[in-house]
Amino acid sequence: MRILIANDDGVYSPGIAALADVAKEFGEVRIVAPDVERSSAGHAITASRPLSIKRTPIQGIDAWRTDGTPADCVALGAFLWEKVDVVLSGINLGSNLGNGIWHSGTLAAAKQAALMGMRGIAFSTPSTESEPQFEVLKPWVRTVLKLLLDAPELQLVNVNLPEKLPRGILWTRQSVRQYDGKVVASKDPYGRANYWFTVVPIEDVEEGTDRWATEQGYVSMTPLRLDLTDNACLKHAAEELSLDKVLFT
Repeated sequence: MRILIANDDGVYSPGIAALADVAKEFGEVRIVAPDVERSSAGHAITASRPLSIKRTPIQGIDAWRTDGTPADCVALGAFLWEKVDVVLSGINLGSNLGNGIWHSGTLAAAKQAALMGMRGIAFSTPSTESEPQFEVLKPWVRTVLKLLLDAPELQLVNVNLPEKLPRGILWTRQSVRQYDGKVVASKDPYGRANYWFTVVPIEDVEEGTDRWATEQGYVSMTPLRLDLTDNACLKHAAEELSLDKVLFT
């Protein structure tokens, strides 16, 4: 099995080294990751300039760094390394839960894999003042990979590991709440206005969601899909909002 690994924290992140260390037990591993941190890059791709790539071995693993986005890393890695079976992304330094997955570069790498006909699995864990305990999390990453790599019908899965030793693993759904981002006005040392985009913690979470599971100390596994169509609304619109009377001018 050929396993391509990417992230949005950059090639030198301890999270990608931890993920690769576990992944090599399941197949041939190659890393293609950004040369610098590109967190919250979403599914941006680089179309206005060429990309460069340089070899950057990590703990004996074939690793490369590129000046592109997480999605670029997957596209470039799959182009240069034929017949990739699965793409792993992470382990991200910071959770990717609920509405946060819309702008997650970590999840974008996994989504790019699914868009290209491969399988994509994203891994994230909370970012705190201290570095995540990757040695504690590695056995749980191994267990998740054993389960998901044997389930080819799951094309795209978002995995979030709790901050401390997990209590177990749960299948979850995405927590869909009002967006928790906000803009905070500030000033630089010269008194000039600037603005920070930050997150407001969500206190109430629904049981069975990804956010709820990690808060309860579980590993959350959320199967996702690329089709964003709201089928219920589409059915309602087709039945109730007739287009017969629409005038085109």
